[in-house]
Amino acid sequence: MTDAASPGTPESSADPRFAALPGRPGKIVAVHLSYASRAGQRGRRPEHPSYFLKPSSSVAASGSTIERPAGTELLAFEGEIALVIGTAARRVSLADAWDHVAWVTAADDFGLYDLRANDKGSNVRSKGGDGFTPIGPTLIDARAVHPDALRVRTWLNGSLVQDDTSAGMIFPLPQLIADLSQHFILEPGDVILTGTPAGSSVAQPGDVVEVEVDVPRGPSSGRLVTTVVQGEVAFDRDLGSLPAADDLQRTEAWGSREAAGLPDAEPAEPNPVAAVNPVAEPNPVAEPNPVAESNPVAEPVEASDGPSTGSGTDAGSASAPLSPALRAKLEAVPVAGLSAQLRKRGLNNVHIDGVRPLHPESFPGTAKLVGTARTLRFVPNREDLFASHGGGYNAQKRVFDAVGEGEVVVIEARGEAGSGTLGDILAIRAHAQGAAGIVTDGGVRDAAAVAAVGIPVYSSGAHPAVLGRKHVPWDADLTIACGGTTVQPGDVIVGDADGVVVIPTAIVEEVVDAALAQEDEDAWIAERVAEGHPVDGLFPMNAAWRARFEAERAASAAVPGERVAPQTPRSQETAALEGGEVAR
Repeated sequence: MTDAASPGTPESSADPRFAALPGRPGKIVAVHLSYASRAGQRGRRPEHPSYFLKPSSSVAASGSTIERPAGTELLAFEGEIALVIGTAARRVSLADAWDHVAWVTAADDFGLYDLRANDKGSNVRSKGGDGFTPIGPTLIDARAVHPDALRVRTWLNGSLVQDDTSAGMIFPLPQLIADLSQHFILEPGDVILTGTPAGSSVAQPGDVVEVEVDVPRGPSSGRLVTTVVQGEVAFDRDLGSLPAADDLQRTEAWGSREAAGLPDAEPAEPNPVAAVNPVAEPNPVAEPNPVAESNPVAEPVEASDGPSTGSGTDAGSASAPLSPALRAKLEAVPVAGLSAQLRKRGLNNVHIDGVRPLHPESFPGTAKLVGTARTLRFVPNREDLFASHGGGYNAQKRVFDAVGEGEVVVIEARGEAGSGTLGDILAIRAHAQGAAGIVTDGGVRDAAAVAAVGIPVYSSGAHPAVLGRKHVPWDADLTIACGGTTVQPGDVIVGDADGVVVIPTAIVEEVVDAALAQEDEDAWIAERVAEGHPVDGLFPMNAAWRARFEAERAASAAVPGERVAPQTPRSQETAALEGGEVAR
């Protein structure tokens, strides 16, 4: 263990904030999501490391206080391993990267969740405040430790709340050095904050947060101690945006809804605004760069945890769940009926063509696949791109790990059936996650085993080849093309033996209610035809037949317990039929 004073400079001794460092850092680089435990807690795992900068003015010494500004509530602590650069590093190899680290110590990467959405990922205000980067109290000689053997622990008011090791990091410490050195020079004295494990939470005024980095039964940084105090000066609304906290930010800051004292989330209706005003397509300049993963629109920008699953920026990674009542109605209506109603509303290109259920005998005519879309895109195979993006924790695996209950994985495979786009392992994973089904306009490997999983799967057919023959898994959670139609995350997907249809969330209630009413009307017409009446004038109904139909329905409504289908305005639902158009 090295005394912090030994590498000191006149600046570090003159300014107590930098007492634990060799001097004032030229730059502080912080890593977003880096521990597997944190990724599991967040429900997303990055493919590559990503970073943000913190000002050196945010550094504080052990024993300092941190102010929670007036008007805020969500000051979160993050115990981290801090690396201090000893010799300049520019384009260094992975094998040589650790040689450029002189010291290791403890840090606390404090963040104000009330300002995360305002910052839109920059973290300038949410993580750059005075005292928001305590470091110390002493330095560990990096030459005396192995980068995989470091442990970080955090205590809140004496209780251990974080405990993990660098061996549990998604990206090894030397990789962070080597990667950053590809982009700019790391200079002596620069500090790298390497991310936090699971257990980060909120600190209140009066709380004491302690962080220690050590090698078990070996050298230690000692405990870095910070006390939270309440600020008295509020932000001025005339100068800039004000802090804001909602239940999502509270959940993220505390670590769970339960820890935040929030009730269990109620299922929400689909958001019609998202369908009426979809976010713009991703910038094509960014293609093909899945490293530039973006945060989902379904939640505010992940200021502290970095990018999410895919390069798309136009939709969320988690869609609003269907209410039980809406799901029941969708399950009761055949796809043909929904298709007719969509056509009446000017939507003809809403069918995922060329896909069929793996075991059609299980579809007796009613909708069996109902859910909201979770999208995945494959691009045509190119050997160099498959080498860089086809292996490891690729976009395909991330989507199947992240798909939620009631969601449908919809895969764009360009109608290319000459390779599998999933097999039984991924089907099992989706089923275990509670997914509603899978739709791909590509092939399926191990088709019999996939069918046996018990989850509805629609595909263009079976094929034994693995992914790399035709496809590269590229990005996720963005607008895609599947079977000749556009699918956006959150769109409602319904499938039966006739095929699969896509319904925008903004009109799904209207469409399904109209389809139910039409089904009831058609059932009444079928009864009359079975009685021997000719279809002329009955299908579609002329004025006389309609008057009889409406009179019988009115009479049925007066009988207690009699089922009456939801009715829609005649001008909307019958004009086309009476004009001679047959909807079914």
